Amino acid sequence: MSLRINDLAPDFTAETTQGTIHFHEWIGDNWAVLFSHPKDFTPVCTTELGAVAALEDQFTARGAKVIGLSVDPVTNHSKWAADIQDVGGYAVNYPLIGDPELKIAKLYGMLPASSGATSEGRTAADNATVRTVFVVGPDKKIKLQLSYPMSTGRNFDEILRIIDSLQLTAKHQVSTPANWKPGDDVIIAGNVSNEDAEKKYPQGWKTPKPYLRIVAQPK
Repeated sequence: MSLRINDLAPDFTAETTQGTIHFHEWIGDNWAVLFSHPKDFTPVCTTELGAVAALEDQFTARGAKVIGLSVDPVTNHSKWAADIQDVGGYAVNYPLIGDPELKIAKLYGMLPASSGATSEGRTAADNATVRTVFVVGPDKKIKLQLSYPMSTGRNFDEILRIIDSLQLTAKHQVSTPANWKPGDDVIIAGNVSNEDAEKKYPQGWKTPKPYLRIVAQPK
C-alpha cells in the first residue's frame, strides 16, 4: 500500500503500553505524530524515544499527541521504556504500539506483504524500512511522512517546526519558505488572489517575483 500526503491515515485497533486504542478515535480532534521503529532495544531508537519523551510537553502545547510503534510485543516495550528513561532521563509517558504480527507496518506500507506474519526471528535490518514519521491532522489525513535510515537519528525539533508550519498555513492561507522558523516572514498562498490578499494584508507585501509574495507571519 502506497500512502501519500492528504490520503486518509489508515485506521487500526492495536494493543499499546497504555491499553487498546482505536487510532482515529485516539487522535480525536488533535494532531498526531506516529513514529515507528524496526525493533526494541536498538541504540538509535532508544535515543529517539527519549528525545520525544523530553519534548512531549511541546507537542502537547501544539495540540499534538505522539505515539510510537515497534514490531515487537507490548511486553517488550514496557521493559524497553526503563532503558529509555535511564539513557534519556525522561519517562516515556506516551503510548507505544505493539505490532508483533506486522499488521500496522504493512498497513502503512513500511513492510511488504511478503514479510510474513510475525516479528519473531526478524532482525532490525529485516525491518529497516520501519523508520517513518507520519504527521496526521485532526481530519485524519496524512500531512507529512518522512522515512529515515537506521543509522540516522530523527530530528524531533524539526517535526515540531513542521507542525508549526502546518498549523499556521492551515489557518492563514500562507506557505512557509525554506528554513522558516516561527516568527519569520511567510509567503501568501498561490490560491489567494491579489484582490483577496489586499484585504488580508492592506499594508502590502514584498514581491521579488510576481509569483512570490512575502509578508510578515500572521499573529
